[in-house]
Amino acid sequence: MDFHRLVPVIRQLALEAGEKIMEVYERPDFEVKSKGDSSPVTEADEAADALISAGLRREFPDVVLITEEQAASHGLRAKTFLIVDPLDGTKEFVQRRGDFTVNIAYVQDGVPLRGVVYAPAQQRLFYTLPDGAAVEESLKDGSQRPIRVSTPDNTALMVVASKSHRDQATEDYIGRYAVKDSRSAGSSLKFCLVATGEADLYPRLGRTMEWDTAAGDAVLRGAGGQVVRFDDHAPLAYGKPGWDNPFFIALAPGVVLK
Repeated sequence: MDFHRLVPVIRQLALEAGEKIMEVYERPDFEVKSKGDSSPVTEADEAADALISAGLRREFPDVVLITEEQAASHGLRAKTFLIVDPLDGTKEFVQRRGDFTVNIAYVQDGVPLRGVVYAPAQQRLFYTLPDGAAVEESLKDGSQRPIRVSTPDNTALMVVASKSHRDQATEDYIGRYAVKDSRSAGSSLKFCLVATGEADLYPRLGRTMEWDTAAGDAVLRGAGGQVVRFDDHAPLAYGKPGWDNPFFIALAPGVVLK
């Protein structure tokens, strides 16, 4: 893959998908449907998916495309693929909480090498450059600032956890650490908060799919962070049968895992 070609394409598609999403978000009402797994889906999900999928298939027709909103793609198997969640955090979108994202990532041999995470309601855009480094771009002037994980203080950690899926098991796990502050956030923004140093640790003790995590994982890796399995602390791998993730922990190196 030519990353000098890939990165501008996925960045632009994320921005354009964000525009489609915000057109729906700013309406006084919109239809919310339920998928087979009872999770919500809106016309914003569908419009963003159509735009991103068309763009990726046009630009990279030979690369397998996996996307949340196209069930037929879920049966595909590949070592190298593009993976998309056109609107991650639909619950936050429906409840108008703002922290939903567009996620696009490129995975090779189980590793998310490049990705973009765009939070259109917050006007925050994170992505990996062709060389793999992670940046946050200002949408006001197009300037980029390199992002880097924190140097954590294990006596005063900053923790971020899911807003919609924060359960007692998560609270109990967070309770093992000396925590200075804990906050909740939706969607893949949690990875980006670790990537920018706004948080040190993000544990997820709940079901996620690879399209939920690949782009944020790529950004976090580019910022010097890591995502590991909860059970054995091995790196989270991609391309798994069924696209399900195990429980995981995203962190800044230096956090002493409990």
